[in-house]
This record gives sequence, structure tokens and C-alpha cells, in this order.
Amino acid sequence: MDILNKVRNYREEENQLKWEGTFEEFLAIVKERPEVAQTAHARVYSMIKNAGLNEQENKKQFTFFQNEIFGLEESLERLVEEYFHPAARRLDVRKRILLLMGPVSGGKSTIVTLLKRGFEQYSRTDEGAVYAIKGCPMHEDPLHLIPQHLREDFYDEYGIRIEGSLSPLNSMRLEKEYGGRVEDVIVERIFFSEDKRVGIGTFTPSDPKSQDIADLTGSIDFSTIAEYGSESDPRAYRFDGELNKANRGMMEFQEMLKLDEKFLWHLLSLTQEGNFKAGRFALISADELIVAHTNETEYRSFIANKKNEALHSRIIVMPIPYNLKVSQEERIYEKMIRESDMTHVHIAPHALRAAAIFSVLTRLEIPKKTGIDLVKKMRLYDGENVEGFNDIDVEELKKESQNEGMNGIDPRYVINRISSAIIRKEIPSINALDVLRSLKEGLDQHASISDEDKEKYLNYIAIARKEYDEIAKKEVQKAFVYSYEESAITLMNNYLDNVEAFCNKNKMRDPLTGEEMNPDEKLMRSIEEQIGISENAKKAFREEILIRLSAYARKGKRFEYNSHERLREAIQKKLFADLKDVVKITTSAKTPDEAHLKKVNEVVARLIDEHGYNSTSANELLKYVGSLLNR
Repeated sequence: MDILNKVRNYREEENQLKWEGTFEEFLAIVKERPEVAQTAHARVYSMIKNAGLNEQENKKQFTFFQNEIFGLEESLERLVEEYFHPAARRLDVRKRILLLMGPVSGGKSTIVTLLKRGFEQYSRTDEGAVYAIKGCPMHEDPLHLIPQHLREDFYDEYGIRIEGSLSPLNSMRLEKEYGGRVEDVIVERIFFSEDKRVGIGTFTPSDPKSQDIADLTGSIDFSTIAEYGSESDPRAYRFDGELNKANRGMMEFQEMLKLDEKFLWHLLSLTQEGNFKAGRFALISADELIVAHTNETEYRSFIANKKNEALHSRIIVMPIPYNLKVSQEERIYEKMIRESDMTHVHIAPHALRAAAIFSVLTRLEIPKKTGIDLVKKMRLYDGENVEGFNDIDVEELKKESQNEGMNGIDPRYVINRISSAIIRKEIPSINALDVLRSLKEGLDQHASISDEDKEKYLNYIAIARKEYDEIAKKEVQKAFVYSYEESAITLMNNYLDNVEAFCNKNKMRDPLTGEEMNPDEKLMRSIEEQIGISENAKKAFREEILIRLSAYARKGKRFEYNSHERLREAIQKKLFADLKDVVKITTSAKTPDEAHLKKVNEVVARLIDEHGYNSTSANELLKYVGSLLNR
């Protein structure tokens, strides 16, 4: 019964949030908390800003979008800082429709849904409280009750600008119900809700012949004309269109550019002047954020039509490309799997990474910069260290590919193929090879992939397989190393002792016999050769290590195993090279002896306990790596 108690508690909390009072009492709230009078654009910016901000290396990450949108930090920063922020400051940007443009399954709808859900929750907080004239179907701003000629005085006293005119219905109610006494008008606190059509509207195009403009602007209630005597009486009009109901909040136009022209004309006045025409009334004021989303093809077609020039000038386009970071693409798949009925299936480590590598490769443009290929570009974008390149190179790569991420494989396709791989397997456990195989087979069924693209994509699957092979070998080799970190540190310290003696032209002392000896050249070269350090370059590399070692010592910092990226890589490769034969023999023996069997069981246990495999996927990995090493 715990859920019922939570329902009751929620209901009590809702009741405590409710407020009702006169306009005079409402003004006292405005005086104390001016934020209740903010515009819809200011409210959405406050909502995002108040959720929190992480700023690293001049890049902003908004907590509001975290755990839902992955790899689009730059697009989201542009959205908030170039649209919501200036719009919140009443700059002209707020008089534009926000159009999110990008490929299918790229995150456009998710961003809009987050804004809608965020609005609903924010209106239940003190900072996001919204008040409206009670009984108004459009949830009108009570400040519209202040007459036009007194608004300058109101600004002087309260520091708040009032925009918009009182709606026809509330003008009549003010006279008939309140005798013109503004201070007695009843005001209530409202809570945004898409389901209840309060402050959030959604409009979807359908058949232009059957869709009525009344869906947007409301319509005459013919059953009341006999009672009120005229179609121009606001009481005979239903203010229940999506533009009416979205007042004070946001209006979502799904696939806006597919709408018939007559629906778009209403947006010209609404965006520029903050009002729209409905029935036989004067222009009706509305304060709402208008968000639309579409794909690139629809947008290109729209701007090519000269008849759309007026609306085009009132649109701000925000490109929402596909994510281009492998690590973030993995998180997208993890999220989609969490939201599905596939959570009981064991997905082996790196299976989603293999799929992510393939997806990201299909979205990247071939780099023009010399000395860099698609794989290096992929790694740089994901924040990995690539020798010879830095952050400036990454920025240059992004500038030369302005349209990058607008094409390629979408996340839904990958999840569909993962689902197919799961259904085929008798055991509820899939690995990277299952996923890559399924992705390859699915290309034939993907109607929108051309033969040319298919050939490219098959090559990208091969690259993803090659990348996974390296990951798999390292995974198994790590599992074979007992106390891997300790072994690596011991080897590194031994190497550093020899490098220090070599650079300083000193002798070393044997720890057992105490006799002096030369630095161990064979040991140093066996490590350096792992990362391609030539005989001629060894002195420079060793001196670089010694300088780094001295710099750490001066700062009172300890030189750790991970303190020098290339040295760490060399140590790893040296350890793995020493183990390679052991791994080959142990994993490929058809009838392993007792010692080998014990070793295999130890490795399986370590893969399960420390690396996230289960029994099935761990044994599959060992067999696969054994076959790789024996080729």
C-alpha cells in the first residue's frame, strides 16, 4: 500500500501549493517576488539555469539536460546562450520561432519533451510559480488588468514591464462580474500540464483538407449564440485552440514545415507582435515560446519556396546533429535499453562500444587535414589523446566539417539490430560480435541506404570489428595479469631507475650483490620499442621522461603510473607481450591440462568479478581472443 500513501502525499502537496486571492493580494506577491511576472522565455531560461551548470574549459554543460541528452553539449550551449538567454532579456530573439533541425532520432523531440516536463515541474516550485486570472481559458496574465495609461507608473513602482492587452472575454468579465473593479478580480496559481492543456500546447499536422484552423485558435460555440445573441460575444467563443491553451508556457509544432500555409500565417503576428487573430475579435495577446522541429530535407524545401520568406525571417534555426562521441553514443544505447524490456539480457562489456564506433564513423566526414584518418578523428572527438594532435586540431576539424553529424546511422537502427540479435540467441546474453553481425545483416533491410553507402558502412563495421579485437585482447591480457596494477608499477619504477642512471651517466647497484653495473639497456629498449621509439630517438625520449619526473618532484607530486601517457602505453604493451604466449596456449588448448584449466577458471572469475562479464560472455571472449592470437 506504499504507492497509495505516496499518491495521498502527492495530493496533499498539490493542495498546499494552490493559492487564490484578489488582484490586490496578487500585487503584494509581485512586489515581494517579481519573478512571478516573468515572460515565458524568461521562465524557461530560469528553469534551465536554476537546474545547475558545470563549466569546464570554457564549455558549459547544463544539468537540466544531463542523463537524457548525450554528446550534444555544444548544440545545447548554443540553444541556451544564443536563444533562451537573449530572449529572456526581452531582446528581439524572443520574437522568433525556435526551429530544431536535425536528422531522425537525433534528440530533437527529446529536447522538446524535456522542456515540457521541466515546465510542468518548475511551475510547482516557488521560483517558477505562475498566476492567472481565475476562470480564464487562456490562463491570462493578471497584470493585463493594469490599464495601458498606467503601465509606465506601474513600471516605476514595480520595475516590471507589462506587455499585451486584456483578452475580450476578461474585458467583458471585468465589467459584468466585477463592475470594473480591477482590485477585486480573483487570481489563482496555475500549474502547467500538457495532459490538462494548461500552458503547454502541441500541434501535429494531419490531412490539410480535414484539419481545421480552429485546432489552433478556437472556434464559435454555436449552441450558445441563441443565449448570447451574437458571434462576436466572447462568451459564445471557445478559447480552446492550442495557441490559446499554450499561453504563458510553450507551444510545440511537430513537423511544422509540413503544415498547410493557412496554419503558418497565424504565426507571423504571434511571433512578431505577441498576438493572433481569433473569431470576430481584436487581436488576442499571447505569451508563449514556440518550438518546432523538422528534418533538413523539409527545411531546404521550405526556404526554397519564395512564398515562405516572411515566416523564414521569423525563424531561428538550431541544428541538432547526431552525437559524434563514441562514449556518449554508448550512453544513448544504455538509456534506450533501460527504457525497454531488454534489461534482463546480459550485454557483454564493449558490445555497445563496438556498435557506437560503427554509428559514429557513419556520421563523420572524411578529414581534409593531412596525417589524420577517420579513426583518429573519431578518437580526438571523444577526448582521447592522439599523438601529434591537440585541442586546436580538434577545433579545426570541426570548422572544416560544418554539416557534420547531419547524416549517418541513427540510434534507433542500432537498438533494433541489438533487439534482433537478442531474439536470435537462445541464451539471454549478447556480445560485440553478435551486435556487429546483426548490424551488417540489417543493412540489406534498410531501405534508405544506397549501394554506395552500404559499401562504406560495411567497411565501417570492419573497422569497428578491428577496434573491438584490440579491446578484447587487452581485456583478456589484463585479466591474465595477477595484480596488474602492481606489476605495471614495479616495471615502471625499474625503468625509471635505469633511465635516471642513463641520463645522469651513473652506475646502478645490484640490490642482491651490491656490485655496480651499467643501466639495463635491454630492459629500456624492450619497453621503448613497444611504442615505436627508434634507436636514434631513445635518448630524447628518456630525457623527456626525466624532465617530467623532475617537474613532479619540484611540485611535491608523486610520479604515478598514469603520469606519462606514452610511457603508460609502453608499459602495458610490454606486459601484454610477455603474456601473449601464455594466453595463446591457455585459451586455445582443446583439452587443457589441470594447470591450464585452473588458469582459465581464474581468468573467467576475474572477468566476471572485475570487468562486468557473466559466465557465458567471459568464456566466449576467451575463445575469441584465443582464435585471434593463434591467427
